[in-house]
Amino acid sequence: MKLNALIMTAALGALLLGCQQDGEPKPGEDSQTSQTELDDKQSGDQTGQEEESQEDQEDQADGNHAQLEKPEDGEVVTVEDPESMLVLANKQFKLPDGYEPPDLIAPEVPFYFEEDLEKRYMREEAAHALEDLFDGAGEAGLDLVAASGYRSYERQKEIYQQNVESMGQEEADKFSSKPGNSEHQTGLAMDVTSAEMAFSLEQAFKQTDEGKWLADNAPDYGFIIRYPEGKEDITGYSYEPWHIRYVGKETAEQIDKQNITLEEYLYSN
Repeated sequence: MKLNALIMTAALGALLLGCQQDGEPKPGEDSQTSQTELDDKQSGDQTGQEEESQEDQEDQADGNHAQLEKPEDGEVVTVEDPESMLVLANKQFKLPDGYEPPDLIAPEVPFYFEEDLEKRYMREEAAHALEDLFDGAGEAGLDLVAASGYRSYERQKEIYQQNVESMGQEEADKFSSKPGNSEHQTGLAMDVTSAEMAFSLEQAFKQTDEGKWLADNAPDYGFIIRYPEGKEDITGYSYEPWHIRYVGKETAEQIDKQNITLEEYLYSN
């Protein structure tokens, strides 16, 4: 009730930025035990082979992730598999024309608004992971609030044009994506904030308890801070402690452990 009251109060004055898982054998049972041990060994061998096969597949899948060749400066490439959980949308990789995610749902988490807007939605797998993340924050006594998820090409076009008109293209390009190049269009990203921030999206979020918890725990739920501090030259965008991107737990943990970006994880060169 307290959070809802805060949301309703602060939302009236808040203007969000545009985005920006044995005993011994009994006597007389030697022969039976020997056969049992043989059966167990065969079963164990089969299980071991299955586990090795699964590990090989996982290793192969992990090894195959880094197949993206970094485009030349100024080159823009259309991604081949926009529905991949590791799809890369940035200034050099764009989504296919007219792309819309196939499985958008609204995660059951608190938003700063009540309307059924498109930015309430995410792809199903990411949405359920976001619900788990919010549950984890709640167990830690924190109140995260969702701000902006899926964004269509048309909506991103409006936002980008507004930013260019208000501050010029050079400045806008530091934090605002051109239509077709936005992660929000993938349905795998969500901007999060808190009542303490009056639901705004600002770098000061990193200093809040919610922002600190998010940075430390997001990978446990399959999310990364997509535009980390000090990596602007790689991601192409300013630091955004509020923008999280779903990539799956294994990938998120690897990216976090190596302190790299999604670009560094995916690029083969």
